[in-house]
Amino acid sequence: MNNCSLYENTTKIIPELFSVEVSLNDCENFFKLINKFIRFSECYVFLINPESIQFKNSYKGRTKYKYDYTIDITKDLFQLIFNTKKRILDNNSKLIKILNLQSNYYALSGLSIRGSVYGFVLYGKESIFTDDEIISLKTCTEVLSYKIKENELSNVFKIQTKALKDAVKETNEAYKTIKVQNKKILSADKVKNEFLASVSHELRTPLNAIIGFSDILKTQFYGELSDKQTEYVNDIQTSALQLLGMVNEILDISKIEANAVKLIKQYFEISRPVIETTNMLMPLVKKKNINLTYHIVKDIDIYADYQKIQQILYNLLSNAIKYTPEKGKIEINVSNTYKNVRISVKDNGIGIDKKYHKKIFGKFVQLEDAFYKKETSTGLGLTITKYLTELHKGKIRVESEKGKGADFIVILPIEEK
Repeated sequence: MNNCSLYENTTKIIPELFSVEVSLNDCENFFKLINKFIRFSECYVFLINPESIQFKNSYKGRTKYKYDYTIDITKDLFQLIFNTKKRILDNNSKLIKILNLQSNYYALSGLSIRGSVYGFVLYGKESIFTDDEIISLKTCTEVLSYKIKENELSNVFKIQTKALKDAVKETNEAYKTIKVQNKKILSADKVKNEFLASVSHELRTPLNAIIGFSDILKTQFYGELSDKQTEYVNDIQTSALQLLGMVNEILDISKIEANAVKLIKQYFEISRPVIETTNMLMPLVKKKNINLTYHIVKDIDIYADYQKIQQILYNLLSNAIKYTPEKGKIEINVSNTYKNVRISVKDNGIGIDKKYHKKIFGKFVQLEDAFYKKETSTGLGLTITKYLTELHKGKIRVESEKGKGADFIVILPIEEK
């Protein structure tokens, strides 16, 4: 297949790839579609854990490992996986030998969302991959990254919906003799469920597609962009990220109200969620020319739910970005004592009047300030952050004065309790 046809087929197939149903346990149709124009004999999907990788799926491949099997790997192999320059592995590679794979050559493509790598795909064949095939596989794998995460979020929404329905059913049985109140509860929950279903289906899927396509456009794989086009692509991406954040907050609060939030704890270095969160929000930081820095006094292992800690950081940092003026300054400082880790997200933005310090952690709170009112917000971010912090048996507080910036401080226990 010549270069021209490879580029053309890659361009044509991306919309079709976005339409394919994908999950971590079923990627066959997705890989079958790619295999029509990029020939490979087998491929394997892995997730990355703090000290290991987990085998999740394969296409035409044979290995001694069963799905969901966890394989411990060394730090040098982690560096290999995260090394964007090392994309071709032969059968003498240490990683290939550990996985006991049989093809002569493998192309490694990372699964990532906005710079945060959470897994990788190995495409294998007998002859070496060309540079054009590597670029095309990378593009297709970026689409797969978004499809997998979209499917995971959809499954979470289904759990939330079931929990809400069960809660409504119990409420109805408990108050069935009080007809007026019962009608009000049913009406409120019906509106709530319909709204959540509409938000999830009508907004989340196209938003992920918008973010995915804008990421691909920024790579300039399909042609160079002018300065004005690059500006517009960045505007599209930042606006989509902001809207997706609002949708996620609404779904998160519904899960909290349904008491469906569970912690999945593990040991991990506190630097990892800090770095990944700053990478995710960098488009919003760059748009406002904010000077964002982070300082970790001593990197330590903490026993906590990785995703929840990342969400705490995401909410605090996105708030700081939102209420910090252009060319402002944000500092993330992480320190620890013998028992606790202290995370500070400090900005030099508009600040918060002391009379609001306790109120801001309440649900749907909007401050009586002209600047706050013109910013898009659900008023749920700090409520969710406080809940997740206290779920870890931690504490959160704010130190701020109006016009003098704000410092949100989270204290979390280091060891299992």
